[in-house]
Amino acid sequence: MELLCLIVTLAVILVLGFVFVIFFEAYRRRNNHQHIEVPAIFEDPNSLKQVPCPHVVDPASKYISLIIPAFNEEHRLPSALEETMIYLQHRASKDPSFSYEVVIIDDGSVDGTKRVAFEFVRKYTVDKVRVILLGRNHGKGEAIRKGMLHSRGELLLMLDADGATKITDLEKLENQIRAVAKKDGDSSGSDPSFRISDTPVVVFGSRAHLEEKALATRKWYRNFLMKGFHLVVLLAAGPGIRDTQCGFKMFTRAAARKLFSNVRLKRWCFDVELVFLCKWFQIPISEISVIWSEIPGSKVNLLSIPNMVWELLLMSVGYRIGIWRISNST
Repeated sequence: MELLCLIVTLAVILVLGFVFVIFFEAYRRRNNHQHIEVPAIFEDPNSLKQVPCPHVVDPASKYISLIIPAFNEEHRLPSALEETMIYLQHRASKDPSFSYEVVIIDDGSVDGTKRVAFEFVRKYTVDKVRVILLGRNHGKGEAIRKGMLHSRGELLLMLDADGATKITDLEKLENQIRAVAKKDGDSSGSDPSFRISDTPVVVFGSRAHLEEKALATRKWYRNFLMKGFHLVVLLAAGPGIRDTQCGFKMFTRAAARKLFSNVRLKRWCFDVELVFLCKWFQIPISEISVIWSEIPGSKVNLLSIPNMVWELLLMSVGYRIGIWRISNST
């Protein structure tokens, strides 16, 4: 009996300790959204002059911005980026009103990612390709947040540096945003002052249509862990989005202002936090199937799942008990 009491006491202490750690960490991160640790500076490698850095609260001066986070992507970035630039140039040649920029955020890479990125700036000019150096590794969520906050587009697309998603699929997301924005912002289509950037809309690229094939080819324990993760996501952010983790998402400028001024998670589960915030702000969010291919060199593995669950716990506690306050000022 004494042994049982001892075991129960230790279990209670461990549970209380774990709860305390969650609350403490959530409290520690309460202001993660209010500052940017590294100033955003664009440098023209040809002239070595600093280029004025825009902010998402400023009016848009490009039609679309592509935000690419890169951590040790020396080998995968060049081909993906070249394909992207060819597409953008081709589209701009057919439509003079189509203006664009690509913003690469080097998330503290220790390989040649910085060199590769600046080669593209030299080739295409700093007006078309820009690089933000974070100095040290902060995480994919922080890299994307940084790029979103300092982009010029009416539409802002985040995409991975490996080129796993077909770049032409951005048109699917773009068309969906236009349809929703027209419906919510200018249903008659007669308002000449209407701009797509002024209506908060979000579209997630989705690989959910590939799930059946993935379930058949993955090991049973990977399927078990992924199903468990999806359940935790459902509990943390609610239903509605089947694939929160696809790295291909598009935002109007108005949506980006609200969302990325509030995002606190810097690594694995910022995507889930975006879903939570969309629901909080009542921003329409859609899910569109995209063409996706697995590219060798992925940095996500089974050991990432405990970290993801940890961040989801922090998010749930932070928002639901009011430690993480949501700003409506933007």
